Formats: sequence, structure tokens, C-alpha cells
Amino acid sequence: MPTQHEVDDVRIRQQVDKIVEGIRTKDLESLKQLYATDVVSFDIEPPLQHVGLAAKSKNWATAFTLFQVTNYEVRDLTLTVGDDVAFGHCFARLSGTLKNGTVTNGMWVRVTYCFRKIDGNWLITHDQVSVPFDLASGNGVTDLEP
Repeated sequence: MPTQHEVDDVRIRQQVDKIVEGIRTKDLESLKQLYATDVVSFDIEPPLQHVGLAAKSKNWATAFTLFQVTNYEVRDLTLTVGDDVAFGHCFARLSGTLKNGTVTNGMWVRVTYCFRKIDGNWLITHDQVSVPFDLASGNGVTDLEP
């Protein structure tokens, strides 16, 4: 019989699968269901932090306006699950066809998720998306692959 932490691990992975599906279908409403209302996001675009569900949703809405077709993939998701808090990290890539018809492979980013079990549901309370940068130039390095 699986432990509660094993059951919760599966549930959190299903939440990440819903992120992938929501981005692929550009379904902002389904994505909103995955985040806590007070989510704090350290996304790749300014400002340094985006606070609240409306700010996080605006980031996805902006990305969706750039793409005609979106693809999203997650690799190497690793989770640590507690009773009501969990965290995980993975690599992710947003790619697809831009509105102007250009096909882009996107770039791999590093993602960290913090989840909290709220009313029995695992919701994202914090996420951070980043790319490594070259210390000498100060430029982001966007051509790395996992």
C-alpha cells in the first residue's frame, strides 16, 4: 500500500502534467486552477517578482499572444514531498510557432516549484524560472540542453 507521501507525489506530478497541457492548449483558465491566489513567481521577465494569481496569469497570457502554436515540455522533475508542503525542480522548454509563422525551438530553463496542500489540493505557491548566465559578459546562456 502506498504511503501518503507517495500518493501526494503522484498528485503533484499530475499538477505538473496539467501545466504542460494548459500551456500546450493555451488554456489560461485551467492554468489558474494550479496556483495559489497569493503565488509569488520569479519569472524570466521583469520585474523581479510577480505577486498574486493575476500577475502570474498575465505572464502566461502575454506568452500566449506571441504564439500561434505552443509546445511545452518538462524533463527530470524531482520532488520532495512533506505532509502539506512540497518542492521540486526540473528543466522546461516553451517552443512552438510564433504568430508570424516562425518556428522556434525555444530555450531550456531551470524551474523550481513550491507547492502547498490547500484544502486537499496541491497548489503552486512559488515558482522560479531562470537561465544560467556568463559571469564575464553578464549575458544569459540560452543554448544549453539537459
